[in-house]
Amino acid sequence: MDITLTLAQELNLKPTAVQAAIDLIDEGNTIPFIARYRKEATGGMDDVALRTLGDRLTYLRNLEQRKEDVIILINAQGKLTPELEAEIRSATQLQRVEDLYKPYRKKRQTRAQKAREAGLEPLANMIIMQVTPKGGVTPLDAAAAYVTAEAAQAGYDTPEKALAGAQDIVAEAVAEDPENVADLRSFTEGTGEIVAAAVDADEKTPYEPYYDFSEPARKIPNHRILAIDRGEREGKLRVRVGVDTQAAVTRLGSRWPRRQGPFAPVLDAAIADGYKRLMAPSLERELRAKLTVRAQTDAIKVFGKNLENLLSARPVRGARVIALDPGFRTGCKVAVLDETGKLLDHGVVYPTKPRHDVAGTKRELARLVKKHRINTIVIGNGTASRETEEVVSEFIAEQAPDLRYTIVNEAGASVYSASELASAEYPELDVTTRGAMSLGRRLQDPLAELVKIPPQSIGVGQYQHDLDQAELSRTLGNVVEDVVNRVGVDVNTASASLLGYVSGITQPVAKNIVAYREENGVFTDRNQLKKVPKLGPKAFEQCAGFLRISGGKNPLDATSVHPESYAVATQVLERAGVTAADLAAGGIPDIDKRVGNVATLAGELGCGFMTLIDIVDELKKPGRDPRDDAPEVVFSRAALSIDDLQPGMELTGTVRNVVDFGAFVDVGVHQDGLVHISKLAKRFVKHPSDVVAVGDTVKVWVEKVDRDRGKISLTMVQGK
Repeated sequence: MDITLTLAQELNLKPTAVQAAIDLIDEGNTIPFIARYRKEATGGMDDVALRTLGDRLTYLRNLEQRKEDVIILINAQGKLTPELEAEIRSATQLQRVEDLYKPYRKKRQTRAQKAREAGLEPLANMIIMQVTPKGGVTPLDAAAAYVTAEAAQAGYDTPEKALAGAQDIVAEAVAEDPENVADLRSFTEGTGEIVAAAVDADEKTPYEPYYDFSEPARKIPNHRILAIDRGEREGKLRVRVGVDTQAAVTRLGSRWPRRQGPFAPVLDAAIADGYKRLMAPSLERELRAKLTVRAQTDAIKVFGKNLENLLSARPVRGARVIALDPGFRTGCKVAVLDETGKLLDHGVVYPTKPRHDVAGTKRELARLVKKHRINTIVIGNGTASRETEEVVSEFIAEQAPDLRYTIVNEAGASVYSASELASAEYPELDVTTRGAMSLGRRLQDPLAELVKIPPQSIGVGQYQHDLDQAELSRTLGNVVEDVVNRVGVDVNTASASLLGYVSGITQPVAKNIVAYREENGVFTDRNQLKKVPKLGPKAFEQCAGFLRISGGKNPLDATSVHPESYAVATQVLERAGVTAADLAAGGIPDIDKRVGNVATLAGELGCGFMTLIDIVDELKKPGRDPRDDAPEVVFSRAALSIDDLQPGMELTGTVRNVVDFGAFVDVGVHQDGLVHISKLAKRFVKHPSDVVAVGDTVKVWVEKVDRDRGKISLTMVQGK
């Protein structure tokens, strides 16, 4: 297989660009670096395209290696033919290679193997070939000739047993034939149904919709697969694949020549046995595994997209924050932060039961607002959030009408606050104060704070604990890496957690950067990074363009222009009649007009066109944060309760999570409402992510409120 050509055809890319990307990956370059700084070589592939290419490259290389391994294994048995080798080498999927290898795979003693060892294979061949015994004898008469002493010793001491042993050989041959397997796999996937039933029909569980359930495997949505899988794991559901067995046997039998003569019934019985005993169980397990992989892959993809949108949320700059981590018995933890996230004050108030010290809470809030010039209050959305929000809303209405507040998702805050990282960052603070600080900082700079938390704990997916954890971690790690490098990192303020996601920087090197900064003071030049222990030339090449130095010796260090392109950037500035020092004033907005035709300039400077476009764009607005294009945070000034909601009410909310069947929207009543996929738009929506993303601000209308169950149904289509 020509892997480069195969990838080019699959991904609709030029072979030269694919080969360049492969070479860059093999040389140890990171995806963010290739996407940003090697556009000429790859034809401008972005990080998504490069990761897709990288995944397929790994698959195809593993496929080629498996082909070689299988060929060697079959050849060692002396059974490799030129035709079989050609079939193996032409395979385009690992499944096909395994199907071809299956008849030669070493396995535990089977009934067929036992019969072969007893000398019954010639009789099996007679059945397969439909050889009519001489003299018109019956199959049992023919089998009698194979009841030898050797066969009898193995248990085949009668014609009936010998014939049954030969049928076992035929059944295994039928079940392991690669073409039969491929055909019946297609039949099972096309006609099979997922059937679920209750283990205890009287037990109340979340899986009651599946107590008497069936749906075609080809149509069942991914979220139902994951729900059924979980119900089965928890012992609440019995699950099987429903297949028309007779139709399957008939289909399998049709693959053989027309059967006549005395051996016809014997062959029919062997084919039926081969399907029912050997093929059906494995094909049904295969189908369920395939559906689970499909569902998990989709869930991980949705999780990754949600995480990307959450990490790309717009920072709320200039927010001086009181962060409240609500609680009943232990009170509401308070952390006061300045614009940079520095802790100014902390404590505890008791606005809810059992103390219910509303007056004392309002006095303390008033004191903190005045003392620290607070303009924003952040409330975690966990236990006692609703009750705390009511007190905050009253306080604002009574004493601080210019103050604003918002609810933030607590997911993962407790994981961070109790982590070794949090202990190292704030050893003098207790766990609860760290948690409150984390909530406030999530508003000020979501990316910088959320990278401290394992992505799986951020709570923007579905069934995350049921997914392949290794693949989930890899995918989410890639998402964080891409967002961090897309935004860029201030090397003088970033935590080791954030630095560890920068292209080319490992966690140990990230810690070394922080240690170097603490020992030697702030970085004033990108070249100083070369002095950081274990940050070698390759790592510098990969990370330098993503690490920013504000107010340093060279203004270009505050931009995403890579040091390797400083000479070109300087020439562009000269052509525009300005200097690098002019960048400090906010850039040169009209630089593209000043330099004229960029394509012509690229030729004159010997620079790639796409690279030069990026340089000019960066000089136009140095250090631009792409998160500034994200929706603004929705702040509240008065609290709502679920009791306030009525059908038809129009609300503005924030999308908190996107799943296969819809989107959950925070409308300010503590409990998120669900916009079902059918209510997202007037048109057909294939997946909710085609319409909304985590962090979006949306207008919704209340459809139904179930106050007893705390469920809110919303629609984004007025009048629907």
